[in-house]
Amino acid sequence: MASTYSPNLRVELIGTGDQAGTWGSTTNTNLGTLMESAVSGYVSVSVVSANQALTALNGANDQSRYLILDLTTTTGANFAVYAPPSPKTYIVTNSSAYTASVYNSVALGNTTAAGTGVAIPSGKTMTIWSDGDNMAVQIDHLPTLSLTSDLAVVDGGTGASDAVTARTNLGLTIGTNVPSPTGTGASGSWNINAATASTANNIANSGGWSVTPSGTNLFFNYNGTNVAKLDSSGNFTAKANVTAFGTV
Repeated sequence: MASTYSPNLRVELIGTGDQAGTWGSTTNTNLGTLMESAVSGYVSVSVVSANQALTALNGANDQSRYLILDLTTTTGANFAVYAPPSPKTYIVTNSSAYTASVYNSVALGNTTAAGTGVAIPSGKTMTIWSDGDNMAVQIDHLPTLSLTSDLAVVDGGTGASDAVTARTNLGLTIGTNVPSPTGTGASGSWNINAATASTANNIANSGGWSVTPSGTNLFFNYNGTNVAKLDSSGNFTAKANVTAFGTV
C-alpha cells in the first residue's frame, strides 16, 4: 500500500505494512523536520518576481510549511507570495523595503489568488491565518492595550505622553493652528458652545471686541478700552450715548 500525504502539512502517511526496516527514517523526517518547522520553524524567503509561490512539497522540507517567514526581495517593487490552499497560521516578517502581500493560491505552486490577502508593510511583522482561501490578520481586537513607550506619529500616535510634546509632534501650536484659551489666534471659523464655556476668561474676536466678566460686572471692551458694562442687577452703563429704537 503506497504512502499518502496529509492535506494541510503534506506529512507522509506510511501505508500499512510498508517501509519495513526504513519507516524510522520517514518518521524522523515527519516529526523532526516537517512537524518541527510547522510548529516553530523559521525560514528566509528571497522573492525574485512580482508573484512567487512558496515551495510546497509532499513529505519533504519546503518554505510554506514553516511557521515563521522572513521575506526579502530583489524585485525593487511591491510583491506577492502565495501559500498553498490549506488552513495555516504564519508569522511573517517583511524585511524588504516594499509592501509584501500574502495570499492563498488556488493550487500548490500556483500564483493565482484563491481569495483575499494581507498586505504587510515594509519592516513590519504580522501574524496572519488562512482558512484555505483567504488570509486574515490573526488579531483584530484588543480589549486593553498598555504600551511601554509612546506610539510614534507615523504609526497613528502622538509620539508623546504629555499634551505639550504631543502638539509639537503633530505640528499644532495654540493660537496658530488651534484657538488659545482666551479665544484669540488661529484663522478660520471656530464653533464655540457658549452653554458649556463656563470656565472661559472672556469672549473675543479679531475685530477688537471682547466681553470679560469681573466681579459682579460684565465689561464690553473695544481695542483695549472698556466702553460699557452690565452689572448683576441689570444696570447697563455706557461710556457714550445710548440710542434706543435707532437703525442698526
